[in-house]
Amino acid sequence: MKAFVAGATGETGRRIVQELVARNIPVRAFVRDIQTAKAILPPDVELVAGDVLQADSLAGALGDSTVLLCATGAKPSFDPTGPYKVDFEGTKNLVDAAKAKGIEHFVLVSSLCTSLLFHPLNLFWLILVWKKQAEEYIQKSGLTYTIVRPGGLKNEDNTDAIVMQSADTLFDGSIPRQKVAQVSVTALFEPAARNKIVEIIAKPDGSVKTLGELFQQC
Repeated sequence: MKAFVAGATGETGRRIVQELVARNIPVRAFVRDIQTAKAILPPDVELVAGDVLQADSLAGALGDSTVLLCATGAKPSFDPTGPYKVDFEGTKNLVDAAKAKGIEHFVLVSSLCTSLLFHPLNLFWLILVWKKQAEEYIQKSGLTYTIVRPGGLKNEDNTDAIVMQSADTLFDGSIPRQKVAQVSVTALFEPAARNKIVEIIAKPDGSVKTLGELFQQC
């Protein structure tokens, strides 16, 4: 296995990279700026510069990767096309490149509530709408996929138990990014995670189960 991580220098992406490295999985990190990435990511990670919006550059960027994890996301800005470009068009480009390359498993970090049109986050240029469009594109692609929809993201980890449910059943809650990374990487190894959408939050009073058990119950 060799993992290609898009959005590798983002707050969630860098934790996914760390989780992969901790499991001794070779990583090819797709980043916009090599120097920034060198300061953030572990030294043994292979760095590839590029942009998900430049579709023709992706085939070469994927190299000999066998699995792909996408943790890209539009940053809040005054550009109304940001979420469309990054969360839909960029993900679509990755899916197309993954199909052409024969990628074995595509893991997308999406968001809770993508099915809710009247959600406050959609005031940010319809960000959840475009994430949902990206999810549907992956589902129709023929690729083996896992779509992870986390609740509100926290930078600090905690000891709360991960709560995992099937699509459109969790509508609030938060989760540390470290746990999102653990779920995303574990999905690569769990047959029960294949071709599923899972929603995750963390609760102090949640029942403690292995990630394998959680994937099986969804």
